[in-house]
Amino acid sequence: GGAFSGKDPTKVDRSAAYAARWVAKSLVKSGLCKRCLIQLSYAIGVAKPLSINVETYGTSPYTEQQLVAVVEKNFDLRPGCMVRDLELK
Repeated sequence: GGAFSGKDPTKVDRSAAYAARWVAKSLVKSGLCKRCLIQLSYAIGVAKPLSINVETYGTSPYTEQQLVAVVEKNFDLRPGCMVRDLELK
């Protein structure tokens, strides 16, 4: 529970929103795409995201699967790690 509008970093929806923006900006800055949308899906009791979706709107020479592999290799998207890496506390 809890409202998404709050700034409580212990809520995975808020932390994941910050992390998704961080990942998207990193992919664009690294030149892997010019435009990017990251979608993360979590389940209660499961630390890693159930799914990671990368949409580049045709601005990347790489496939979605290749970009998802880059994200999984370079970003730890478990809730506690997102709070630590983004210094949300």
